[in-house]
Amino acid sequence: MNWILIRHGMTQGNMERRYVGCRTDEPLCEAGIAKLKEGTYPDVQKVYTSPMRRCLETAAILYPTIKAEIIPDFRECDFGEFEYKNYEELNGRADYQAWIDSGGELPFPDGESRAEFAARSLAAFQSIRQDAGDEDCALIVHGGTIMSIMEAMANPRGNYYDFQVKNGCGYILKEDGSYTGIGL
Repeated sequence: MNWILIRHGMTQGNMERRYVGCRTDEPLCEAGIAKLKEGTYPDVQKVYTSPMRRCLETAAILYPTIKAEIIPDFRECDFGEFEYKNYEELNGRADYQAWIDSGGELPFPDGESRAEFAARSLAAFQSIRQDAGDEDCALIVHGGTIMSIMEAMANPRGNYYDFQVKNGCGYILKEDGSYTGIGL
């Protein structure tokens, strides 16, 4: 049994390098749709997805014949006051510099901490593992969701930021923790 962890396709906010969190339900952009359609993805029997539009649209493109099961706690991180802003807009803010200096460990102002987000993502993953049985399953989720799962489950181990992936890319994670990368 394999877990196919795929980050959603590209959005306009991703192109502009913005923090697109759970407060912005942004659709895929045309370039993101085109890139997904160019890719090749493993066959699966089940699809689980974040409730965010960009994930639902990605699931429909990659696995059009499989009804995706929405997992509410797979939604993106709450970036709080940083939501839909990019480096240029945040640069010079003391709270942004403090967050950077913490290595991303401080909570986002009026949002979630990485630890809270990771715990939520991992608990959601653990909740569906028994339901999956022996079938290969795709998770169409967010980059941080993938990073959280991989940090906890991957062998060899890595830290959260070691598992960053581009839009439409991800990992094939086996039950023993071994993994390979997939992408466009």
